[in-house]
Amino acid sequence: MVRTNATNRLRRLELLAVHLKQNAHCTVKDLAHQHGVSERTITRDLSLMRDQGMQIDADRGRGGGVRLNREWGVGRINLTYIEAVDLLISIAVAERMNSPMFLANLDSVRRQLVASFSPAKREDIDRLKSRILVGVTASTYVQASVTAPPKAVVHALHQAFVDQETLEIGYQREDGVTSKRLIDPHYLLLKYPVWYVVAFDHMRDSPRTFRCDRMRAATITGKRFKLLSKDKFPLSLEGNELIV
Repeated sequence: MVRTNATNRLRRLELLAVHLKQNAHCTVKDLAHQHGVSERTITRDLSLMRDQGMQIDADRGRGGGVRLNREWGVGRINLTYIEAVDLLISIAVAERMNSPMFLANLDSVRRQLVASFSPAKREDIDRLKSRILVGVTASTYVQASVTAPPKAVVHALHQAFVDQETLEIGYQREDGVTSKRLIDPHYLLLKYPVWYVVAFDHMRDSPRTFRCDRMRAATITGKRFKLLSKDKFPLSLEGNELIV
């Protein structure tokens, strides 16, 4: 428990430094609400950050704000494992899409990220990447109906995909009819700008493809599933390229 609390605090201190650097004015109350801790905890964090040499300025009086001196640099970026995985996969997707802009240094960034993982973690990442595919660009008809899925849905889908957990979703078809489905998210497919989930649908007892932006709700069930081989999804995966 002590180790977990210490890790959480170190991560919170990093995020506090970034937040203060990006925002000209923050209050202790706002910071406490954002990080889910008490105002007293934030005050202690700020005091520790000052002791570490960070130049944090504060306004006196009720409702006064705090800010990080803009001449002070946040320093190196420390990514969590899952944040680094997300970045690495995003780079791989960008490279597979062959966009001509802002790709000059991505290979260098990718190599540095890969080098930061242990061999076992690299194998885990390769398995994740093998489950993400890029297809042709979505038609103008499909693009016209694309909306951003709720953040809660994105987070739940992300966790279910990475941890191989069954997901309960509320899914709205093109005709507006909504149904509850229990799915195992085996693959993610990008047909820019639309993301699809290629999953085993327990309701239909067969593979199905779902548009992520049509998911209205998503809940992790905590039940793990085993990956099925690609030949179980021939129609969904045919003609699409792996990002690896």
